[in-house]
Amino acid sequence: MGPLMNYDLHAALSKLDSKTRDKLAAHGFSAERLERLAHSLTEGDAEHRRDARNRVAEASAPEAGEIKLAPARGDEPFARTGREALEQGKLAFCVMAGGMATRMGGVVKALVEVADHMSFLDARLIENKWATERAGKPVPLWLMTSDATDGPIREALKQKNAPPHVRTFVQDLSLRLTETGELFFDSQGNPSTYAPGHGDLPDALIRSGYLDEHLKSGGEHVWIANIDNLGATLDETLLGFFIASKKELMVEVTGKANDKGGIPVHAPTNDGRRKLQVLEEFRLPKDFDASTVDVFNTNTFLVRAKSLRQAKVDWSFFEVQKKVDGKPAVQFERLLQELTAVLDTVYVKVPRTETGGGVEARFLPVKDPEELERRRSEIRAVIASRFQ
Repeated sequence: MGPLMNYDLHAALSKLDSKTRDKLAAHGFSAERLERLAHSLTEGDAEHRRDARNRVAEASAPEAGEIKLAPARGDEPFARTGREALEQGKLAFCVMAGGMATRMGGVVKALVEVADHMSFLDARLIENKWATERAGKPVPLWLMTSDATDGPIREALKQKNAPPHVRTFVQDLSLRLTETGELFFDSQGNPSTYAPGHGDLPDALIRSGYLDEHLKSGGEHVWIANIDNLGATLDETLLGFFIASKKELMVEVTGKANDKGGIPVHAPTNDGRRKLQVLEEFRLPKDFDASTVDVFNTNTFLVRAKSLRQAKVDWSFFEVQKKVDGKPAVQFERLLQELTAVLDTVYVKVPRTETGGGVEARFLPVKDPEELERRRSEIRAVIASRFQ
């Protein structure tokens, strides 16, 4: 399907109302980038275009020894090293909380009750209280929200009297397009906005100023996790393991149990090198058998603060088809795991309940009401075992 004759996206963007333009400008929007991406929608048929944009030319599985086994919680000397770093104020914890729980009725996911009148947000605040007491000083907790979730989360933090070192920052905002590269308008006639993915995190965090504050105060590490994976808590032993590795980035992976997601593979980077990196399955060559890799990315990362600040990532924006108000729309998203293409990375395999991890499990995702019901007892047990 080709573009409408004489459609001028640049002109359409310039005609947006000032409130919309100001909000976009405050949230990392690039008109030039959207115009470039919109132009790409006219290049060939959709399937071949997405393959050309998304898929790498070749890939191979990790070699023996490249995926490390996580040390047991409390294992020395890693635990001691991690505890010392915590006490010295070297760690900040960053939680990705921009999502709406569309499969739970379209509510703010961070505020969904998970156990005993406790929400995901409550669990993160309990974790932070424990870490702060353990460290003897405030451990920064940053919540990456979106335009849709920032207001409700900020209000919830106010109601819960969250300490001042618990703060939010808002990820980017962009505009959906039609399949032919025009601005997409919703049923109310408004331009349709969306958050372009967790790959926004480095830019949005830098924009907030929190990362620079952390570095100036002697901070050295940032732990990044999803709001809905309460297994991915702060762990002094893993922190010590990461510090001992002398790497820039640590990626937590876990064994597959009928899961699909990003997997570590050797593949070309955007600058022509070949590197072990995390790629989603839609990025793999069509003839690559993803089952040859028995682990996948849990979207939990531990990164040197300085490396996160200085990382030069040539971000890929992936074309995603959506239905909005019953109409087809296109949005472009980026993925945080692209950090693995540019940073020196260690991969560590962590336990999960499906493979006998018990209270040590670090992968407890909750995507829908059914999964939440299955995991309530696991979540209770994990929280009880870790923050005593």
